Amino acid sequence: MKKLVIYLCFIISAFGCNSNDDVSPRVPQTYSILSLGDSYTIGQSVCETCRFPEQLKDSLTDRFREDDNFNIQVIAQTGWTTTSLINNINSENPANTYDLVTLLIGVNNQYQNKPFSLYEGEFPLLADKAIELARGNVNSVIVISIPDYAFTPFGQGFGFSPTISEEIDQYNSFAENYCNANGITFINITDITRQGLANPNLVASDGLHPSELAYSLFVERLLPLAIEKIQ
Repeated sequence: MKKLVIYLCFIISAFGCNSNDDVSPRVPQTYSILSLGDSYTIGQSVCETCRFPEQLKDSLTDRFREDDNFNIQVIAQTGWTTTSLINNINSENPANTYDLVTLLIGVNNQYQNKPFSLYEGEFPLLADKAIELARGNVNSVIVISIPDYAFTPFGQGFGFSPTISEEIDQYNSFAENYCNANGITFINITDITRQGLANPNLVASDGLHPSELAYSLFVERLLPLAIEKIQ
């Protein structure tokens, strides 16, 4: 039988017959993630590996092949407004080669009493920039809603008022509506942070920012979308 197979392959070799499977070995993949934002992205008051971009990277690593790699870059700082983020992206000038870009920005516009019109003008610029950095692929971008710091000890001591949450809702509604109108994925995590008073474990040691646990809950929502977009 083996001789017959060899003979037939020899006869029709011109048609590409090969007794061995012509399957090339899989090349390990390297995926790049860029996270844009402020203190909620940099992970103020939690360890570097505790912030949500790093937790997301680790979760993706666990779910892809062992020989695949994930690289992450974070452009974010505590206190950044939309203006700050735009200026620093322009300064760092990252390459337009990312497989996934996340964007979470706006709380400092609200906290610093910037006019809402500033966010209305600059959020679309940042969303467009995120798409550009994701190789121009709108499907590779995830916008994350702004957490609500009113439900933290700091928020309560700062002079809690329903106005904080109402303004956070205004920012998030604008971002979500813009994303829906432009085919950008928007994910809501604000409700998680609004459990911060009922569950103090969701708040970091500074009494203001999300804890490692809170970020892990962010990632639970982000992960299925990230896997789908990267694959």
